[in-house]
Amino acid sequence: MATRTEAPVGTEQTWTIREVAEEFDVTHRTVRHYEELGLITPERRGTTRIYHRRDRTRLGLILRGKRLGFPLEEIRTIIDLYDAPRGRRSQLEYVLAQIDERRADLEQRRRDLDDALAELGRFEQRCREDLDRTR
Repeated sequence: MATRTEAPVGTEQTWTIREVAEEFDVTHRTVRHYEELGLITPERRGTTRIYHRRDRTRLGLILRGKRLGFPLEEIRTIIDLYDAPRGRRSQLEYVLAQIDERRADLEQRRRDLDDALAELGRFEQRCREDLDRTR
């Protein structure tokens, strides 16, 4: 993990692109890609990107969404809701509906994988039986 110095009292902690990339185990290119898409918006000082806590939080949410299989546009909607004032019923209902849809999709994929593995096992068994008969 990147080492960083504490911010002086009264100032906000910031990170470089190298530090956030190392922390989240992604490439600089990945971080810049999310910036190009407007998913994160680091401060620019000349050619240097300065990442604030909000950027790190959003990057964490983006990567979690990717791990869960959400498309980037859904991730954008969800993290934009994260920035909105909390507690809005419609926002929470939207996120919960997206979670339900993703869960159903993943459960179907699991069933499909289980079926494929079972079929592969049956095919393997037939091949082994045929092989034994050729001896």
